[in-house]
Amino acid sequence: MGMPLHERIAADVRRQIASGELAVGAPVPSESQLCATWDASRGPVRQALATLRAEGLIGGGRGKPPVVRRQGLSQPFDTFLSFSRWVEGLGRTPGQRTMEVARRPATAEVADPLHIDEGAPVVQLLRLRLIDDRPTMVERSTFTEGAGRLLFDFDCDSGSIYAYLASCGIDITVAHHMIDAVAADATDSELLGVPVGAPLLRERRLARGAAGEEIEYSDDRYRGDMISFSIENSQQAALPALVRSLSQTGKKPAS
Repeated sequence: MGMPLHERIAADVRRQIASGELAVGAPVPSESQLCATWDASRGPVRQALATLRAEGLIGGGRGKPPVVRRQGLSQPFDTFLSFSRWVEGLGRTPGQRTMEVARRPATAEVADPLHIDEGAPVVQLLRLRLIDDRPTMVERSTFTEGAGRLLFDFDCDSGSIYAYLASCGIDITVAHHMIDAVAADATDSELLGVPVGAPLLRERRLARGAAGEEIEYSDDRYRGDMISFSIENSQQAALPALVRSLSQTGKKPAS
């Protein structure tokens, strides 16, 4: 079944905002204009605009045309995209600096979610992720040996690891995400340019292949002044949509 109309309308306006086609402060197309563009009734259009308001992308008082409040980058986590694809898909430039790729025995912390024995060999990756050259997230990924050993033949600074693994026949198709907050440790502080103890948003992710096999366990720590997470749900929805957003303070520098 295709995406509901209100979601398609919201996605298109969101794309226009992210690309700069609709700049911060610019008026959003009116309900009448959106109805004509999409050959839609006012119901789906109003639902789409309500979604964008809830995300903080648009605002405006009652009876006044909505305007763009911020140029946010959002990704619903019910669509599983790598960091690189998320950023590229919204017209921004992803980047990465690989600090370490190492083969180690698995600790209990990573062995349990990966369903392997403690002490079994794994490959661990430490990378700094960037958006438009701005330090945004510290990525600590642990791969099972079969997938991880492929990384020794790959330049991890060259792009998406998931895309590379897919080219090698390892498709990561499903992930479970856990979101919480942690204090920045010394490594986070150095890489992200924040004080030790500063609050960071953490996404722990267990990624699986098409057959359900565990492939990666990751601990990703985002700067809270750049990235936010929100939940969109309804009484009718079976599952809520978790959305990752780039805040206005992390907006693309003017050219």
